[in-house]
Amino acid sequence: MASARVRAGAFLVFGEAPARRPQTSREGAAINEPRINERIRVPEVRLVGPKGEQVGIVRIEDALRLAQDAELDLVEVAPNSRPPVVKLMDYGKFKYEAAVKAREARRNQANTEIKEMRFRLKIDDHDYETKKGHVVRFLKGGDKVKVTIMFRGREQSRPEFGRRLLMKLAEEVQEFGVVENAPNQEGRNMSLVLGPLKKKAEAKEEQRKAREERKAAETAARDERKTPKGAAAE
Repeated sequence: MASARVRAGAFLVFGEAPARRPQTSREGAAINEPRINERIRVPEVRLVGPKGEQVGIVRIEDALRLAQDAELDLVEVAPNSRPPVVKLMDYGKFKYEAAVKAREARRNQANTEIKEMRFRLKIDDHDYETKKGHVVRFLKGGDKVKVTIMFRGREQSRPEFGRRLLMKLAEEVQEFGVVENAPNQEGRNMSLVLGPLKKKAEAKEEQRKAREERKAAETAARDERKTPKGAAAE
């Protein structure tokens, strides 16, 4: 029993994994960070100017001196090239702008939803137009739309009719969306995915401007109604 308790105690101590530390290179920099300035330890580099101009192959000492004179950083952008490619840039500004773009991309990705609209193969014209209106509204709002045809009974043996209906819808809403996934049949359903032509952020900004313009027009009309008819003539 004593030995069992010792083993259990050892398991509790050693079974807990230590916290992971960020991997670093021998110079102490994170592996996913490029080498900059004095950490670039090669005799020669292919130098690119701050505006993308090709300077050519120079000694690392000369590249570092040019960076210092221009008050910029020397950043290794292609370490596996022979010789490595380096660029003169403001590295702090570069990292900030990259972080802003990454946040914007994540926000747009998170805000984009996939809506779903379901059709029956034998849908009447009124229901078709109503559902198409919803699809257009979703696309104008910057969301993707998965359009699904649900087959009943023997309808499964004629998938071409479902494909024809889906492509008809895609053609009628092409002003607002584009086909991202072609019609694909899975069991009793056939679906395609429509992607918006405008990003979620752009669609929201347009909707905001439209609301402001509509509100301004309503305010102007209300003020005009309140103004006495004789006052305009005076």
